[in-house]
Amino acid sequence: MSEIVAIVQARLSSTRLPHKVLLNLAGKPVLSQVFNQLSFSKSISEIVLATSTDSSDDPLEIWANENNKKFYRGDLNNVLKRYFDTAKFFGAQNIVRITADCPLIDPEIVDSVVHKFLEGDYDYFSNTNPPTFPDGLDTEIFTFHSLELAFKEAKLSSELEHVTSYFKNHPEKFKIGNLISDVNYENLRWTLDQKEDFELISSIYRELYRENSFIRWRDILKLVTKDKKLLSINSYIKRNDGLIKFLKEDEFDVD
Repeated sequence: MSEIVAIVQARLSSTRLPHKVLLNLAGKPVLSQVFNQLSFSKSISEIVLATSTDSSDDPLEIWANENNKKFYRGDLNNVLKRYFDTAKFFGAQNIVRITADCPLIDPEIVDSVVHKFLEGDYDYFSNTNPPTFPDGLDTEIFTFHSLELAFKEAKLSSELEHVTSYFKNHPEKFKIGNLISDVNYENLRWTLDQKEDFELISSIYRELYRENSFIRWRDILKLVTKDKKLLSINSYIKRNDGLIKFLKEDEFDVD
């Protein structure tokens, strides 16, 4: 069994920025850049793609085959089930959750989260609860046992769509920890959901991307501090817009 498997979730049915994970970013698809960043992690044993069986995601299977990446196709909307099925298929003991709209994910932050998780024997550990790192550096790790429990018991729309919501909703059932930044940067947005996000991330890649290397989040901080115009490109967008929508739907899921 693999010790730590990073599962990268992706689908192409995004309405705000269609096919965003296949957009050309510094000469490669966004998804390729996510995998490249993660490849520099010292703690991850394996990186796999979790996409859906919907025909709209066929291009992702093609991408995986062309780039010799492992993948699993599962439920389109029940992402929790897709994660569980993917983890079970690959025999993952511990799962790092990464979303494919984070091409600036920092492998050193990933390793810090993994180290703290293992050191403290946690069920779930992240840097998002509460968030103090820029949006786009979100890293979560949890045991297969915890994922299985969430899969069996989760009922709310937000818990099925957002894989780790069940952990946060039921802290009494899990040993939970969080990595906190020395300075709170939660207002910075480095994730990809709208065209303004892509404009910012493309600018960052033009300045910092180098072949056979990865972009460090501290270098991005230096860049956006030096050129404050970059910060204004997508500053109007709220963090966790998608989750907020599903939390509203939860109101109708409760009897």
